[in-house]
Amino acid sequence: MNVGLIGFGKTGKAVARTLIREEGINLKWIIRKSEIKNQLTANDILDEPSNNKTEIFSINTIELNKFFKENKVDVIIDFSSEESIKIYGEVAAENGIKIVSAVSHYSEETIEYIKKLSEKTVTFWSPNITLGVNYILIISKFMKKIAPNIDIQIVEEHFKGKNEISGTAKVLASNLDVDNNEIKSIRAGGIVGKHEIIFGFPFQTVRLTHESISREAFGNGVIFVVKNIIDKEKGFYNYEDLMKPFFEF
Repeated sequence: MNVGLIGFGKTGKAVARTLIREEGINLKWIIRKSEIKNQLTANDILDEPSNNKTEIFSINTIELNKFFKENKVDVIIDFSSEESIKIYGEVAAENGIKIVSAVSHYSEETIEYIKKLSEKTVTFWSPNITLGVNYILIISKFMKKIAPNIDIQIVEEHFKGKNEISGTAKVLASNLDVDNNEIKSIRAGGIVGKHEIIFGFPFQTVRLTHESISREAFGNGVIFVVKNIIDKEKGFYNYEDLMKPFFEF
């Protein structure tokens, strides 16, 4: 399976490292916003040996339609910014390339744009693409369904430099009818990302916790998504669509 990656920041690099190591997936190219100052491959930068070398390109120096035709991939993985999909999205869809976006926040307008693209190809979006977060989200919705009047608290912990409330925490809150103002935030050095949902029953509590130890957790989530959308018909998908079959028991 040939994939391309858009975005090569800290998380993009961790995802690239995971994809290069994964058997059965060929990370064919990476597109980033900044200019290319040398001809090093991603393998050189990440010190990840592979028989298939992953080239890096700047989005400002390529003509996308020609590039996608000459460098064919099955799936594009997006870890860039909200604006990027409006640059490459239509061209990718026209070329039949599936799109997996893990951009943490999109406006309603951009979400509608992605859904429009899904009329031509498979599109997938998750603001947090780690398997664990989406697992506890589905379990939480199940808990809420069987105990609608339960007390729910959401606590999110991140590194000091993160000023805003976690987008993942907001998604959890939205799905569990918790006001964003009630989300508890903790900032301390050394924390990559941690989310906890506390359910208060009479005489007992249930806690669901997810903690990212490394940004490579995003890469594991990407691999799960890519492998589970590759045979899907065109349409707009989220994590719940892909995980539902695993909860049929």
